Amino acid sequence: MSKFHITALLLVAFITNGLAQFGISHEIGIVAGPTIFKSDFGENGDFKAGIGNIGYGVGFVHYMNFSDVHNSSRTIFQSFLKDHFKVRSEISYQKVTFQHYGKYVDDKKQSTFAKQLRAMRGSTAVTNLGVQFEYYPLSIEDFGNMPNSFAPYISIGGQYSFYTPEIYSTLGKLNTSLTTPKKYSNGALSNEEDTVWSIVGSVGSRYKLNTVSDLMVDLRAQYYFSDYVDGMRPDPKIYTENKSNDWNIWFTVGYIYYLGY
Repeated sequence: MSKFHITALLLVAFITNGLAQFGISHEIGIVAGPTIFKSDFGENGDFKAGIGNIGYGVGFVHYMNFSDVHNSSRTIFQSFLKDHFKVRSEISYQKVTFQHYGKYVDDKKQSTFAKQLRAMRGSTAVTNLGVQFEYYPLSIEDFGNMPNSFAPYISIGGQYSFYTPEIYSTLGKLNTSLTTPKKYSNGALSNEEDTVWSIVGSVGSRYKLNTVSDLMVDLRAQYYFSDYVDGMRPDPKIYTENKSNDWNIWFTVGYIYYLGY
């Protein structure tokens, strides 16, 4: 286990156990689901490229719930915050595989360029550690007392990620004229591990099973401040269709359990 993963687990444990003396209740859970990664693999705007590079993700989440905090001197603003906001921390793992899609790799094309593109493969594994602020337009306290009810939310936050890309060709070793198109030479490919910051935003809803547990669905978009998360970055000054940083969409279903305080 890397130093990054150990540090991440320690931070999550600290957040989970911290602040209990202030009467903040805690929730823990697990989420999982498919993730679609928008990378430099595939033709820009091609539908198959958009849905073809798909993987999976799993995460462990922790919430700080302020709805049970009792303070007779709180202001109206403080009352609004505690009944409509939660703080979510998480550690998650995503793995996605890549290949090229679109008209340039059509089976009818037999050029060297087309054959090289069809032979390129890749993957990336990303471990995320981050925090999100969730806003619930309906009362969190009322939801907690109403089994079989729904609590929609929106959220925004940030992630610090450790990623491990892998790019290869079924034709042989990369960075040779036999296996690699010119577009992907001169430093455009990297199998180096690295870290990156990202921003995330999501929409979702909880469903109250009983007083101590919820089901949830969540649709999240994550934008990385790097174009190397997939291991590929053609020169953006020449190949402007690949100038955007990497991003992904992650749909999850989860189970949340209330620890109390």
